Amino acid sequence: MRILVRDSDPDYLGAAFSLAVRMHAGHIAQLLLQHGADAGQSLPEDLIPLSEGADSGSPALFKALLEHGIQGRYPETELLKARDLARRWHETGVEAELRRRTGSREALVRKQVQDDETYSVNEFTLGGMTVRDGHGAILTCAEELLGVRNSFEELTDRALAHADQQNHPTWSSITILLAGRREQATWTAAAALRTNPDPSRRLFGAEVLRLTHLLDDSDEDAFAGPALDMFTNWSAEETDFAVLTEVMVALGEHIGPRAEAALLPHAGHPDARVRCAVAQGFSEWSSPPAFSGDARRALLRLISDPDAVVRKTACRRIAEGRDNDPVLADAMAAVLGDVDRLVQLAAVYGLALHNDERCVEAARLLGPPRRGSLEEEGYLNEAWHYEWRRDRP
Repeated sequence: MRILVRDSDPDYLGAAFSLAVRMHAGHIAQLLLQHGADAGQSLPEDLIPLSEGADSGSPALFKALLEHGIQGRYPETELLKARDLARRWHETGVEAELRRRTGSREALVRKQVQDDETYSVNEFTLGGMTVRDGHGAILTCAEELLGVRNSFEELTDRALAHADQQNHPTWSSITILLAGRREQATWTAAAALRTNPDPSRRLFGAEVLRLTHLLDDSDEDAFAGPALDMFTNWSAEETDFAVLTEVMVALGEHIGPRAEAALLPHAGHPDARVRCAVAQGFSEWSSPPAFSGDARRALLRLISDPDAVVRKTACRRIAEGRDNDPVLADAMAAVLGDVDRLVQLAAVYGLALHNDERCVEAARLLGPPRRGSLEEEGYLNEAWHYEWRRDRP
């Protein structure tokens, strides 16, 4: 894959895309498209029917087949067939449909796999047949292309089939779809879930509300005020840790003292996910011109948190806050000896952004980035950029 991308020869990329599709490797097909593969170069016989893509249960594969270069090749009848297949898989359930098709009574093999760079799905194997469980996302995509507008309630039930997996493409595609409607009726329906006794429904409602504001790029930004009011009040009442984490993330996407004031009481929360979202929520814009005294104290506490992800997140917030307080620089220097490599690298990154010489020796001791880790490359690149700035005033 890296060789193909590095060559960036259109013929190689196009051939690789066709092969990835035939092999049902949706993830690789998507990566090739991102790096310049022209799907339009693929001959019809080089690809697979849209219905086969729907059958696979891989949203990444299905969407690769609908890339703008080849989408027009599929007649509406093929899209309708794909929609009906996806609906059958989703409503029947992958295991039941697999057993119907294969007639096998063997034990079902199930594992979680990445479907693309962002989302993961469950993959099932039975009787020599392997299928992923992204049919709900495929169904939603096909319906959207056909101009079908489902009710909030129907889409909610579809998403909640994967309530235990927030990064599942069915859950994510539906929350994004509903948020994109940017209408009062959808907002009201999502807000009503705040008091639902089912934490999964509260989580779904919180994500739809958060994304409605986050994805609103209009000049009016009509949902900014209602969202801040909603999440400020919600943060003081929510008892489920997963839902509270989503509320903390939402508050962190707002600028101003009200959001910060709602974040601060949860800096010592017993759940690491909540503390991580609190640390992520602080930024140099929340209390101009840098961190407020309260935010600074919270970050100094969180950078010494028992959880490595929380420590790394707090370190990054301090790093990107560009607050010139030497106490914060010393706090980052203190975690250069952390037991977790990514925390150490985040400290190198932060010190480099603060033009602190201590990043140079620390980067040297850590050595080169681990192969394939873009995160490590990004942290160490900042140290190299600091050296370049230092040596070329």
